[in-house]
Amino acid sequence: MLGPLEVVHHGASCTPTAPKVRSVLALLVLRANHVVDTGSIIEELWGENPPRSAVTTAQTYIYHLRRLFLRDVGKRADELFLTRPPGYTLRLAPGQLDLEEFEELTRRGRRLLSEKRLAEAVLVLRRALDLWRGPALANVSPGPLLESSIAHLEEQRIQVTQLRIEADMQLGHHHDLIAELRSLVARYPLNEWFHGKLILALSRAGRRGESLQAYQALRHILDRELGLAPSPELQSLQRDVLALGAQA
Repeated sequence: MLGPLEVVHHGASCTPTAPKVRSVLALLVLRANHVVDTGSIIEELWGENPPRSAVTTAQTYIYHLRRLFLRDVGKRADELFLTRPPGYTLRLAPGQLDLEEFEELTRRGRRLLSEKRLAEAVLVLRRALDLWRGPALANVSPGPLLESSIAHLEEQRIQVTQLRIEADMQLGHHHDLIAELRSLVARYPLNEWFHGKLILALSRAGRRGESLQAYQALRHILDRELGLAPSPELQSLQRDVLALGAQA
């Protein structure tokens, strides 16, 4: 899930190639071990204008998934894709889904942070982030339900990235973070948190001129895109950098 949707069995990929079948699988995986009603599948595939044959077509896509898994994974249909009125359930065992591993590592990382075990937390959170292979469900054309889920997954990725960077900052890894933070502000130009950490990392690395340039770049982006000024916290950070320059 954390990248293109991919089903791997003994090192071989057996991911559906048909786009709508892949979308149905993504919806079932995101709600693994819970019932996904047929109405949700229809809404995901066709929105507010489903064809008259929507129910039959959705059943056909489930049939294709069952045949695919029987052929490539060797699992009987009744072991994985269960018919559970008013829809279907994909049954997965613990440890079969990268999203579950990501969430478990995130919980461990948060716990280590709360215990002030920063170096260990950084390692665990890096392991969580290393599970990502690109944008969530990158090879799925999302409908309304998957769009919401993808946005939620991407927000989780950002939050874990922020946790890890904050821990690295507390460990004094300012120089090491600068390149990564420059990449992050380019990817998320309206995320003031990443901009703020870049400004702070540059300042603490003794690169105050670049720090002030980073602040000005943020100010121009916010003004151009939203007609806003940087937050009071970032304005205060800029004044602190200026004050350090005056003292030097």
